[in-house]
Amino acid sequence: MFEFTWPWLFALLPLPWLVARVLKPAAAEAGAALRLPMALSGFDPAGGANPVARWKRWLAWLAWALLVAAAARPQWIGQPIDLARSGRDLMLLVDASGSMDTPDMRIGGQEVTRYGAVKAIAGDFIKRRVGDRLGLIVFGSQAYLLTPLTFDRDTVGKQLAESAVGLPGRETAIGDAVGLAVKRLRERPEDQRVAILLTDGVNDAGELDPAKAIDLAVAEKVKIYTIGIGAEAMRINDGFFGSRVVNPSAEIDEKMLAEMAQKTGGRYFRARDTAELAQIYRDIDKLEPGVDKGQQFRPVDEWFFWPLAAAVLLALSGALAPLAASLHAPGFARTRGAAS
Repeated sequence: MFEFTWPWLFALLPLPWLVARVLKPAAAEAGAALRLPMALSGFDPAGGANPVARWKRWLAWLAWALLVAAAARPQWIGQPIDLARSGRDLMLLVDASGSMDTPDMRIGGQEVTRYGAVKAIAGDFIKRRVGDRLGLIVFGSQAYLLTPLTFDRDTVGKQLAESAVGLPGRETAIGDAVGLAVKRLRERPEDQRVAILLTDGVNDAGELDPAKAIDLAVAEKVKIYTIGIGAEAMRINDGFFGSRVVNPSAEIDEKMLAEMAQKTGGRYFRARDTAELAQIYRDIDKLEPGVDKGQQFRPVDEWFFWPLAAAVLLALSGALAPLAASLHAPGFARTRGAAS
């Protein structure tokens, strides 16, 4: 959108005309010492009927109008952009151990693995966290920081989508993942440190015991929401012997996950299917609401230099025109011929 910041300055447009009407013209001095070439004698300062004088007058008016337009500050204002404001520092801890490859989830009627469900549903959660700094840790036998805390939600979502089961190892180092999250969050403001831990197993790897990791989180005031994922019943095909129903999530350490959430001020959730997992992330959205998105700004490009540059060019043209005319005047040509 184009607009002038100070449009009232256009009231100055008739100022030269008013000055000319109010002030008396300067008295001509007798016996002027400077004689102008014949061509310049046609320039009538008051306008008159001389076409060259009229041309100069309109040129001066146009230059004045451009100067007033430049002073009024023409601007091009862009579309509104949401301000990226600091909300929470939220670290996602996602289990990528071998058991997350268990296909006991369904999306759109199609069977998917636990990790596939997490990618789809946590990806939507990431997109909704406008104004938060997000980070991503994946863990298996070891814990790895894939994305440091950042406002760039697209990068976090892309890193999650490109991660894979077994990348950090086939076992489950929950304590190490929590310890790494606490290390990354400890420098942030105390009331903004939040972690979301999602796992389907028990701690069976790593150097840091989960109990000590909980103590670290409590000491550094890191709130942890824990999610245990996995169906309670899954039918598998035994080939010749038919099929049987098993409990693929029997190894989830729900007691430890509940204790971790309770001691750090978070909550423990149980996700038996994708619908429950999606609802859990919506519940976390309510428990840790995003920042107000009402503040916006509109980028502004200043265009004053265009009319200003045009006014300068017109002024130069008006100043150089008499000189050019004198060089081509018949009297000037005869004078040159006589001198030669």
